[in-house]
Amino acid sequence: MTEHPDRSTHRIQSDSGGQIHTWIYPAARTTFHAELGSPLAPAIVMAHGIGGIKAAGLAPFAEAFSAAGYTCLVLDYRHWGDSDGEPREMLSIRAQLDDYRTVLRHARAMDGVDPERIFVWGTSFAGMHVVELAASEDYLAGAIAQCPLVDGLAGLVNVPLPRGLRLMRESALDRLGALRGRSPRYLPLIVSENEFGVIATDDALHGLERLQPADGTDWPNQITARSLLDVTFSRPVRRAGKARCPLLMVVAEDDTMAPTRPAIRTAARAPRGELYRSRGGHYDVYAGGFDHEHVVAVELAFLDRVSGRLEVVANGQRG
Repeated sequence: MTEHPDRSTHRIQSDSGGQIHTWIYPAARTTFHAELGSPLAPAIVMAHGIGGIKAAGLAPFAEAFSAAGYTCLVLDYRHWGDSDGEPREMLSIRAQLDDYRTVLRHARAMDGVDPERIFVWGTSFAGMHVVELAASEDYLAGAIAQCPLVDGLAGLVNVPLPRGLRLMRESALDRLGALRGRSPRYLPLIVSENEFGVIATDDALHGLERLQPADGTDWPNQITARSLLDVTFSRPVRRAGKARCPLLMVVAEDDTMAPTRPAIRTAARAPRGELYRSRGGHYDVYAGGFDHEHVVAVELAFLDRVSGRLEVVANGQRG
C-alpha cells in the first residue's frame, strides 16, 4: 500500500512517560464544512486490537474516514509498533486507556478540529477500551467498536481448558518474575491449532497474513505472558449501561475470535447503543475481507448522523 500523501507522523508525549507514535490524516475539505457553517472538522481517534499495530490494516479505514471529512489520529499503544515503551509487546489495560485519552486530548486541542465532535474507534480487543471510554469520557460525540472483545472472562472461557490453564500459569509466572525484576517471558500470539500460543485458530492465521504491513513494518507475533492476566479480568461489558454517547457495535456474524454474545448485550444495554451484524468472520471487516466496504459505509453513516451530517448526506451533498 502506498503511503497516503497527506498523512503526517507525530509523537505525542504521554503524561506517564514515553511517546505515542501517531499517524494523522487531515480531513478532506468537503461541502459538509460549508453546510454545517463551521470550518472545523470532527476527529476520530483509532487503535488496534491485542498485539495489533497501526500498520496492520488500519490505514484503509482512516483513509476512507478522512476522505469523508474526518480528521483521523491512528495510534500505536506504548510498548507496541513505533511507540516507546519497555518491555516490548506488553499489554496493559490501564496504559492503553491512558494512550487513548492522551491522543483524544491532543485531538481536541488541534487546529481545525471541532472539540465537540470527537469520536473514538477501536477494532477487536480495542472494543474493551472503546466501551470503557464511552462510559467514562463525557466529551465524546460517539464511539465505534468493530468485531469487539468486551469481556475478557468470556474470551478465556472460549479457549479449550488445557490451553487456558497453561496460559494462565505462564501469565502468573511472568507476573511473579516481573515483581522480582526478571526479563519477560514471551508467548507466541497467533499459532496453528496444533501449536501452543495465545490464539490458536485457522481464522487467526488467515487474519495474520491478511493484515501483514505492506510497508515492511516489523510486527513481532508475540506478547508478554504477564499481559494475559490483565485481559482476563477486564469486563467492560458490565459498564455498557453507563455509556454516555452513541455507541455502534459492529459484530461479525461468524466471529470465532471475539465472543459475540457479550458484544450484542453491550449494544442492547448502552442507552444509545446500536448493533450492526457484519457478514463473514472476524477478519472480514478489514480490507480484502468479505464485508469491508459495507462495514466502512455503515460506520460512515453512523458518524455522519451523530456528527449532524445526516441531512447533508440525504441531500447528496457529500464531496
